[in-house]
Amino acid sequence: MSAGLVAGVRRREHARARTVTVVLAVSVVALFALSLSYGSFQVSLPDIVRSLLGRPTPPQVDYIVQTLRLPRALVGVLAGTAFGLAGAIFQQLLRNPLASPDVIGVTSGATAAAVLSIVVLSAGGGTVFVVALGGALATAALVYLLAWRNGVGGYRFVLVGIGIGAAMAGLTSFLLTRADVRVAEEALIWLAGSLNGRTWDSVGPLAVGTLVLAPVALLLARVLTGLQLGDDLARGLGLAVQRSRLTLLLVGVCLAGTATAAAGPIAYVAFMSGPIAARLVGGGRPVLLPAGLVGAALVLAADFIGSHLLGPTQFPVGVVTGIIGAPYLLWLLATANRSARGG
Repeated sequence: MSAGLVAGVRRREHARARTVTVVLAVSVVALFALSLSYGSFQVSLPDIVRSLLGRPTPPQVDYIVQTLRLPRALVGVLAGTAFGLAGAIFQQLLRNPLASPDVIGVTSGATAAAVLSIVVLSAGGGTVFVVALGGALATAALVYLLAWRNGVGGYRFVLVGIGIGAAMAGLTSFLLTRADVRVAEEALIWLAGSLNGRTWDSVGPLAVGTLVLAPVALLLARVLTGLQLGDDLARGLGLAVQRSRLTLLLVGVCLAGTATAAAGPIAYVAFMSGPIAARLVGGGRPVLLPAGLVGAALVLAADFIGSHLLGPTQFPVGVVTGIIGAPYLLWLLATANRSARGG
């Protein structure tokens, strides 16, 4: 009877996870369509579909949809998905809700490297993308090495990452103060985390990175489940613990670095996506796919709010997500502090 009860609970958990995933996917599609349709020039849904399928439409519709709005929306979806997956990987692997790329310094490392390439090397486009990804990888490697003590503990990794992230933020500020005003202005726009002015040149590298890394992350979900049981149990299940952990960290870092390189450090998307997905799915299951969808929905919704709902001034998407995420971070720190004192 107990086995039947457990099987029934698992079936309900699977059904809830599937339902949540479908609802999130539909929400992302709806927000994507809204991003293509709404603006100073309204485009009807049938015209959007005809334009995307290459059917005859008025020339201005093709220009607005395919040249102005579609690249921006695609960058939002892909970057949000990458941030959401990266955040969920880090948080579940290290079993710490603070262990997301934008808290532990990975995003700060990518940002510092990108600003260095913009300010010092006058780079742009693909060069900034490659340098930012390299900065994320180098920062993650440094955090991992400094946090290593016969293994990597979640809290130690987070504390070292916060320290390295602060150092990278200081380096970014120093570079901006030494830069020419016009170059610094260009870097500051990128630093805000923005989808403004994104073109097909921005979509290409991000699409390749996300479409390669996202399936790898989803295939590693079973390994992530085993690692969450603890190192001893994971070894008992036949997992190569350190190699599996390094592989997952590498995938997460590359996802976060790719998204940051394409859209800038969009604040708190990686940090919020995993917990939101976990609360929606429930049952303590790995939530990589739902977290990726939550990330995409957050970026699209925040970009729409910043562009159309806050008055005549357009705000970068990172400003909106920062307004949402900062109170959540403070609440999490306050509740974690009370829990620690209570224990």
